[in-house]
Amino acid sequence: MFLKQKLLFFWVETPLHAGSGTDLGIVDLPIQREKHTSFPKVEASAIKGCLRESFESRLNTNNQKDDRIALAFGPENTEVAHAGALGFSDARLLLFPVKSVKGVFAWITCPQVIIRFKRDLELCGIANVFDTPQKNTVPGSCNLFVKTKDNRIVLEEYTFTANPDDATTKFTQWLGQRVAKNMEDFWKNKIEKDVLVLSDEDFRNFVTMSTEVIARTKIDDHSGTVEKGALWYEEYLPTDSILYSVVFAGPIFKEKENEKGDFKVKDEEIKTGELRTELEAQKVMNFFQENLAPLLQIGGNAGIGKGFVRTVFLSEKKQGE
Repeated sequence: MFLKQKLLFFWVETPLHAGSGTDLGIVDLPIQREKHTSFPKVEASAIKGCLRESFESRLNTNNQKDDRIALAFGPENTEVAHAGALGFSDARLLLFPVKSVKGVFAWITCPQVIIRFKRDLELCGIANVFDTPQKNTVPGSCNLFVKTKDNRIVLEEYTFTANPDDATTKFTQWLGQRVAKNMEDFWKNKIEKDVLVLSDEDFRNFVTMSTEVIARTKIDDHSGTVEKGALWYEEYLPTDSILYSVVFAGPIFKEKENEKGDFKVKDEEIKTGELRTELEAQKVMNFFQENLAPLLQIGGNAGIGKGFVRTVFLSEKKQGE
């Protein structure tokens, strides 16, 4: 039973390959996608596994393991009958970078993605912070126009006409202040100005056809040339993609209070009207937030520098901000 929810952003720093296995198409190793929309995603199991590995490398020592990790993420020993107190949703794509004639690149999104994002924000207790922008709209201070007179924007080889919109402005300002809160002002300003809300169909086409596809080879040790048949193609989410996942926290799944370690709630910590289980879940969430690494590796090919993401925790919890 999860009692606390918070949002975690992933800002892709190097191309990310969360693989879905082999495929018979042009790309041998495609990325994970939603079945019904074809939007890229990262499975919750991959998110949880990468986070757990990060926590273990930061908190465990050579002589001793941190017991809080097993309580929060679940025991490594499958014979131990209790679940972890942390849960995660799939990482969903929020902003996707596309090459632009003006501004070098633009981020694109669509109403369907933003509506989902708002629903997940409400799950985390954050509601009514911005309206859903309409398709083919940009922030009021957009830098992407090739010709301001007719509001034309050129992304790759495609031209779009977009109109400045107050709802889009409010959405990008809210997002920029939170996703780029610990980064240079350049990135905050770029999110606030260089986002284009496309139609759901146009967004799907870009995230399907404009991902990075990289050719990989294997070199023969003896000849120094490519081994016969050792050429394959891998798909990646490009650098500067922005995803998010919902982090869930619940009470520790241990019946005995003396087995809950640092997550045990003392009687003197409980105030009138507070539930022990909610306080325990909050301790689990605090543990996760306080020990979350600012940089995380997700997916395959870590040895060649792929899949590094910046983590940004959305810690606020306000109604009608």
